[in-house]
Amino acid sequence: MSGFNAKPFMIERIVAALSYITMGFAGFIWLILGIFTKAQLRPFMQYHIFQSIFISIAYFLLCYILGFILNILSFIPFINTLVAQITFFFNAPVFGHYSLIQTVIYAIILYLAITSFMGRYSRIPYISDIIDQNVRRY
Repeated sequence: MSGFNAKPFMIERIVAALSYITMGFAGFIWLILGIFTKAQLRPFMQYHIFQSIFISIAYFLLCYILGFILNILSFIPFINTLVAQITFFFNAPVFGHYSLIQTVIYAIILYLAITSFMGRYSRIPYISDIIDQNVRRY
């Protein structure tokens, strides 16, 4: 448990923040480098890399499933108009050129990147609990 409370190095904080910004790609590269150099990842890095990859996969699946459902609903009369209005509402530019959905996603990514750069464990309900259960803490 002492490794879990150890203060992360600056390079670890930078890679953790970049992992969120690049949707897990920088963390995945760091994992590959760790395998080739046979270096053991510290719990801070494991937590943030796995959380960023998990969030990226969950976001991709959510977008794919919602797109599929909205595509099916667009063929149903009367419901297609409602679906089009709801889709337009969430995708219309609100904050400059960004929609409501983009603003929320960017805010979450910014929160995760900043807290990981500060050396903290950022928390997202349900997702962080899953990651906590699977990160080695020794």
